[in-house]
Amino acid sequence: MKRTFLVAAIVLMGMAAQAQFTYDYLKAGDFYYKKADYNSAAQYYEKYLASRKSIVRPAAYNPYTTGTLRKKKGAPVSSGQQAIYNLAESYRKLHYYVKAAPYYEEALEFDKAQFPLAAYYYATALRALEKYEAAEKAFTYFLGIHEAKDDYTQAAEREVRNLRFIQEQLHRGDLADYVVRKGVTGLNATGASYAPVWMNNGTLIFTSTRPDSATDKNHVHLNRVYQATVTEGRAGNITRFEVPQPRDEHQGVVSISPDGNTLFLTRWKVEDGKKTAAIYRSKKYGDTWGEPVKLDEQVNAAGYSAQQPFVMPDGTHLLYASDRKGGYGGFDIWYADLDADGKPLNSRNLGSTINSNANEQAPYFHAPSGTLVFSSDGGVGMGGYDFFYSKGSLDSWEPPVNFGYPVNSVKDDIYFTSKGTGKNILENVWIGSDRDAACCLELFALSRHIPDTITAVPPVVKEVPPPPPVETPTILQNVYYDFNVATLKTESYPALDVLVDMLNQHPGMRIEISAHTDSKGTDGFNNRLSEERAKNVVEYLISKGIDKDRLEYKGYGETRPIAPNTTPDGKDNPEGRQQNRRTEFKILK
Repeated sequence: MKRTFLVAAIVLMGMAAQAQFTYDYLKAGDFYYKKADYNSAAQYYEKYLASRKSIVRPAAYNPYTTGTLRKKKGAPVSSGQQAIYNLAESYRKLHYYVKAAPYYEEALEFDKAQFPLAAYYYATALRALEKYEAAEKAFTYFLGIHEAKDDYTQAAEREVRNLRFIQEQLHRGDLADYVVRKGVTGLNATGASYAPVWMNNGTLIFTSTRPDSATDKNHVHLNRVYQATVTEGRAGNITRFEVPQPRDEHQGVVSISPDGNTLFLTRWKVEDGKKTAAIYRSKKYGDTWGEPVKLDEQVNAAGYSAQQPFVMPDGTHLLYASDRKGGYGGFDIWYADLDADGKPLNSRNLGSTINSNANEQAPYFHAPSGTLVFSSDGGVGMGGYDFFYSKGSLDSWEPPVNFGYPVNSVKDDIYFTSKGTGKNILENVWIGSDRDAACCLELFALSRHIPDTITAVPPVVKEVPPPPPVETPTILQNVYYDFNVATLKTESYPALDVLVDMLNQHPGMRIEISAHTDSKGTDGFNNRLSEERAKNVVEYLISKGIDKDRLEYKGYGETRPIAPNTTPDGKDNPEGRQQNRRTEFKILK
């Protein structure tokens, strides 16, 4: 009997000791989590979970209840569920998504009121792991359970649009026309290399954090300006660019005036995690660049950052990015008039067509094609910063278009320069991207070959069809919109002009324009999208002289499918969804 009691006492003591270790691990995890030391927090939360599994549990044990863990009086710690969620959060904030995803997935079973964003961050982790279809479903699931109309709702709706765009882009039929390679031999080194600028046909100027001197070891993370000779796929003679460069401040992202005598660059500091940047100007005297001088408040507004200058080909205007007052949100693209000496005379915002409530940065203008190129983390895109392009003038721009894949990647793509022609801006391009890097931007060379023989698209024959019966929906063929938005594409105009002719031949006719979507996305998003698309068709008809009183429009979202969106076994049915995405008209009178 004594032996039995002794064994039981030893077992109980062991369990108590193990429980104390478990408690200590959880307490340490909470401590480091609150200090934002997520690496240490993750280690202790992992130890806590492993230790908890090793304890022999009573039959009624519930691993997710707070009371199961014996705690010291006055030292509250997280519940088991909170520890799992904190562990997922720690890995996410460390960008260790392969570890974060399974813990977020586990948290999906927890109380949604206590962990309302578990599904959102689970979807975010899946997206980072390039599981795009699964991420789209996860974001859609989040939108279905998240009742609040907040920033997370808007972000999730945008992510759904982005994920559909990504999946569409990755399956484009023209990907064989593109060649993308990581810079040239010797150009990308330890640290970042980005912001390419051609000084002449063979000399490339760029910005880099590479260590280039044994005596410079205390400043290895500073950005500086470099130049290299690039010939036949190799880079040589990589040296610091001959402009005065400070030892305690970042400097880079340059632009040179057309006459080659004025250089604009960015200098910046990072203090307490906040970056402050300003644009400087250097003049060339003979073969020597003078000390850069900070531009006045026409460009460098007090209390704000200005960066990424680009001199327009006429030499009389300077594009740049700034978060100064008077913008549309985040960083916007601005422009300043320059006098004959390169001094700014004023500054104006490039306008709401280009700028959004997100960030627009790194402007570039390709003179042969008359194309503005910039990077933005707003709008529908691949993810991070994407390259967009727009044609126009400083006072009037066309709506920006995403270059798509493979010009853009699911990471950040920013800083663009082209030697391409007016017909093919992508013929010879250099970009900055972190698509293939663990930490930093690198230089990539990209080219697109346009086939000599292009199959002509048969034009839409402009015939006036006989009117269909009243109240009979009729599909408008060849009506197209930009992906996941309501903008009517110009390719749609010939088909809509046929409808204009029919209305002109029947002046007493009244019609309804209706737009429809497939089942992807939330009901609210699909209803809004279809309503805006139908409205834009009506506005086009009005612009062609049709009386607005003869036109009505309605968006039906996904409520009136003409084909199944899924197959009988529940799998996606792309052909059916394509049929459901349509525009119709119906004669009312």
